[in-house]
Amino acid sequence: MNLSLVLDMACSGHADRVAVTTGDRNLTYAEIDAASRAVAAELVRTGATALVHLGTNAVSLPVCLFGAARAGVPFVPLNYRLSQEQLAGLLADHPGALLVHEGAAPASFQGLTRARDTLADLPPADAVEVPEDDELVAVLLYTSGTTAAPKGALLRHRHLLAYVLGTVEFGGAGEDEAALVTVPPYHIAGVTNLVSNLYAGRRIVYLDAFDPATWLETVRREQVTQAMVVPTMLARVVDLIGDAPDPRVGSLRTLSYGGARMPLPVLERALALFPEAGFVNAYGLTETSSTIALLGPDEHRAAFSASDPAARARLASVGRLVPGIELEVRDEDGGVLPPGTPGLLFLRGDQVSGEYAGSSVLDADGWFPTRDRGWVDVDGYLFLEGRADDTIIRGGENIAPAEIEDVLLEHPGVVDAVVVGVPDDEWGQRLAAVVVAADGSEPDIEELRAWVRARLRSSKTPDLVEFRAELPRTDTGKLLRRQVLAELADRQKA
Repeated sequence: MNLSLVLDMACSGHADRVAVTTGDRNLTYAEIDAASRAVAAELVRTGATALVHLGTNAVSLPVCLFGAARAGVPFVPLNYRLSQEQLAGLLADHPGALLVHEGAAPASFQGLTRARDTLADLPPADAVEVPEDDELVAVLLYTSGTTAAPKGALLRHRHLLAYVLGTVEFGGAGEDEAALVTVPPYHIAGVTNLVSNLYAGRRIVYLDAFDPATWLETVRREQVTQAMVVPTMLARVVDLIGDAPDPRVGSLRTLSYGGARMPLPVLERALALFPEAGFVNAYGLTETSSTIALLGPDEHRAAFSASDPAARARLASVGRLVPGIELEVRDEDGGVLPPGTPGLLFLRGDQVSGEYAGSSVLDADGWFPTRDRGWVDVDGYLFLEGRADDTIIRGGENIAPAEIEDVLLEHPGVVDAVVVGVPDDEWGQRLAAVVVAADGSEPDIEELRAWVRARLRSSKTPDLVEFRAELPRTDTGKLLRRQVLAELADRQKA
């Protein structure tokens, strides 16, 4: 099967329904179908080996994705925020590609013969022979590179179709439903939100840049029923709303979040401010074609209202596995660990790729090493501790920085925090916390250390505390721990 099956099925059910809204432009399913066929014909005519997309969330996005699928070549969305040098380096990996870009072509790309800033002048092409080989690469996504250099993750047609067909009900959305999407197109959530919402029949409303006031106004104006945000976005929305629910979000039925760890205080405040919305925590990776575990609306509300500490703790989980996914928690030697014991997470399933350009990290039995640490409780709820590379080893004890960060964020004077391990001759590593204070007022450092010590223990109390105006993050909200650690190390050397 080919990923274009998603669009074919959608057109068969509701061809004249509006599928995508960007600003004042609307595209129906039928218009996306016709435009994608024209793109496919152009790719075949020019012999292009890939379609590289450089731009924001725009109507060209679904046209390019499905056009590439119909032509049997990879769709490669690039991060338009990268430097000219970085973009040129990535494009060099795709010498035979057709580049579709917004506005003027970047200076380093102007010599390309296969570059377009518009698709409007392509001639119609009704007859396109679509390859049915589901082993072809459908999408190549460059990982965010928070712990290493970006790598090109390969998602084949069968991976993406396994995700969509296994987790989304075809045509399950009502004609009044609209999904607000602000994640960028070069992120896995940008790709799967597009495919899954089209398959469900839900109109997609795109914002190409996030601003909390614009986000709230768009929810009101477009009567958005579903929205997906990263944690930093939700934090800014709840800060803007204040202490009482905002009438502008009355249409919102489902609020999904993911892409980075959600601070528990932000989530609890959002649950109170959006009392009618169903919250969904979606955990997944680029290499797993997006979501592999979900904490659903009923589970959020049950945990939020629970008095039992164990039940309430599930609010900090990422839920349970979606159908078709297997999980093992292993120790450093590869042994499978029992429920409740933290370790390294390994995944297996039809939607799991684990493949990069030129290499695969799957083992002989098809297990993918996520490089995330976590544990599963007796009822199958998955709890994440963070990336394996983030683990701090202090005096032989493994410490998950997320636990300390959550405690710091519970302090009324803290709005953001990151904890890293800096080298130490005696302990191996010392705990360093970099904190963003609320309202520009810095809490006393010893008060913060005492706050953590009272809730955890001495070995998990930061040795160093530093205040900053903001923390470095990717545009999807992931903390750039390596950057923080490098800056702290440079100051120690000075």
